[in-house]
Amino acid sequence: MKKVSNFVRFLEVALLVLSCRSAVFAQSGHEEPNSDMRASQSCLTGAGEGGSSLTAAKPERADGLGNSMLGGCHPLYRLHASDVVEVTFTVAPEFNQILTVQPDGYVTLKDAGEVRAQGMTIGQFADAVRKAYTGYLHNPEVAVGLKDFERPYFVVGGQVGKPGKYELRSDTTVAEAVQIAGGFTSQSKHSQVVLFRRVNDDLLETRLLDLKKMLKETRLKEDAHLQPGDLIYVPQNSISKISRFISRPSMAMYMNASQF
Repeated sequence: MKKVSNFVRFLEVALLVLSCRSAVFAQSGHEEPNSDMRASQSCLTGAGEGGSSLTAAKPERADGLGNSMLGGCHPLYRLHASDVVEVTFTVAPEFNQILTVQPDGYVTLKDAGEVRAQGMTIGQFADAVRKAYTGYLHNPEVAVGLKDFERPYFVVGGQVGKPGKYELRSDTTVAEAVQIAGGFTSQSKHSQVVLFRRVNDDLLETRLLDLKKMLKETRLKEDAHLQPGDLIYVPQNSISKISRFISRPSMAMYMNASQF
């Protein structure tokens, strides 16, 4: 009788242990998928941990400084002299106008006077126009569109087949620019090609390039890549000396501006 009682007690203990282990396993198996789901939702939507609903990630900032994957690293276009903009008013079409940014950077608004435009983004200029017309219109609604602008360009002068101004449409080197301008003439001193690069309104940086040697030895990695506004000059005679930085008027000593 005592053996039977011990055996029954053993069975009760064993059943209790099995029951506890099953409960722990079921609980852990139930919680793990929820944990994965929360992590998945957080990764897909940008929602914080413990969020109870799906939320969209924050949108791109209008100033171009937001999410780099959405293009935020690219600076917004800023107005320059000679750019043409169209200004339209939602409820006052009589104030609609097409404006050209003057060399001094200003535009003249109809009935509202001069407003600075150069250096502004389209959005900033629209705000300036809206502010200028606040005294004339109640809560003016303004839209600004860019109709025309100066394309990036480079200039090639001197002893080339077709000296002139060319659009900079893609990544272009000095040697490629010379070919675009018709190539060297028989009188060119292509061992002393000069690249002039604007530093500011009064100062230019110069760089001498030996294209003759570079092309002969196929050292194309030494070729300079152009930036908008660069000027390439291929001389006829040897240049004895040129400073690294020169004033803009001094450039006339090295070239004949009438060529381009």
